[in-house]
Amino acid sequence: MMTQLISYNVTGQAEDVSNIISSISPTATPFQSMIKTEKVHARTFEWLEDSLRTATNTALVEGASSSTTSVGQPTARSNTTQIIGESFAVSATSDAIKTYGRAQQTAYALAKTLKVLKLDLEVSMCGVSQAAVTGDASTARKMASIDQQISTTVDAGGSATDPLTEAKILELGQTLYTAGSEPSVLMIKPADSTIIAGFASSSNRQRDIADKSTLVNTIDVLVTAFGQYKVVLNRSQTTDQAYLIDPSMFKQAVLRPFTRTLLAKTGDSDSHQVIGEFSVKHSNFGDSGRITGLS
Repeated sequence: MMTQLISYNVTGQAEDVSNIISSISPTATPFQSMIKTEKVHARTFEWLEDSLRTATNTALVEGASSSTTSVGQPTARSNTTQIIGESFAVSATSDAIKTYGRAQQTAYALAKTLKVLKLDLEVSMCGVSQAAVTGDASTARKMASIDQQISTTVDAGGSATDPLTEAKILELGQTLYTAGSEPSVLMIKPADSTIIAGFASSSNRQRDIADKSTLVNTIDVLVTAFGQYKVVLNRSQTTDQAYLIDPSMFKQAVLRPFTRTLLAKTGDSDSHQVIGEFSVKHSNFGDSGRITGLS
């Protein structure tokens, strides 16, 4: 009987490995994406904010003598830059061999490091609640996060933690509107998006959906009497707060942009350091607001 050659018996078969590397790790940085950058030239940088006095029903007697009033002085604000970086090493052999999904290991590691450092920067800006630390020879400098630069707050409720409610969003929106602010973005954690989606079904409110075969369970824009707010989800932000902000009033302060430095060679590998120095600036602490104490 003739012996049949089947694939199970074939030696030296080439491996079929996809040349695409898939990653499901989050890379979006919504807060950084919505604000502009500003160059700073010192570790601690300052700016001034001001406000007008409360408007009154001013009426002067004809021919009255003039009197002066204090116009007030601007308030000085400051923040500190924070060094953000990471190092990696790649052997010469790793760069020389042929690999799937990446042309060269160094370039792949660099791109991956830059992505995670950008996420680290997002966390430092809005994912933690930290005051500025000026630092010293043994203490790392830290920027003040955005919640430290927002003076208008509304507590979510009487308990230690409470769910986000439409009433609290409206309360904060009214407070900011009365003060003269024009916030345009409601930045929330992902879990709160389901609460926002539920606003549409309360009080028999309706939405006009062009495609009648599509079930929509999200709200992208919240229209209120005090303004129209784009709803932005942020995986990296603090989970116990929601932010009602005007992105034009925030800046990403850059002392040193991310750069790669090739460190001293210590053997059959190259060590690289990716490092940058950044901070965040809110031009006026009273312009944006936050809801605190969220569950």
